[in-house]
Amino acid sequence: MGAMTKTTTTPAAPVEFEAEFVDALKHLFEEKIVFNQVLGLKIVSITPDKVIGRIDMKPQLVGHYSHNRIHGGVISACLDAMGGLACMAAIGARHMDEPPMQRLHRFGKLGTIDLRIDYLRPGISEHFELRAEVMRLGSRVASTRMEFLGADGKLLSTGAGAYIVS
Repeated sequence: MGAMTKTTTTPAAPVEFEAEFVDALKHLFEEKIVFNQVLGLKIVSITPDKVIGRIDMKPQLVGHYSHNRIHGGVISACLDAMGGLACMAAIGARHMDEPPMQRLHRFGKLGTIDLRIDYLRPGISEHFELRAEVMRLGSRVASTRMEFLGADGKLLSTGAGAYIVS
């Protein structure tokens, strides 16, 4: 058996988005996608490897009137939106050589092709935090993992999605 040689590589510098890109992505997500406005979905943070969002509970989102529980469709729609946002961030990070506005035009073809939601606990809280990350970004399809948490940080639902990215 031959001796193993140890090779060292310097890790790539972490990608940091320009304020212009983050602001434009936030505007697109929170203002241009009208359904996200209906849900009250807001971006808390965007980094190349993770996105965090938030929604406040409101009467229009109640799914079970006697328990003041959020509708499962709201959870599903929010996790789907966050999975898409995570894809946008990953694609944006992959093309840092392009100007911010040019990167934003890459999202025109983004769409959900598969979505799975697991409801773990009743969605009862004053507000909710949503997290999403891309597990793999291929040339045509991205795979994501998402979480839906209560105000106390308890995991209420999880999601996994596949998105067409080209």
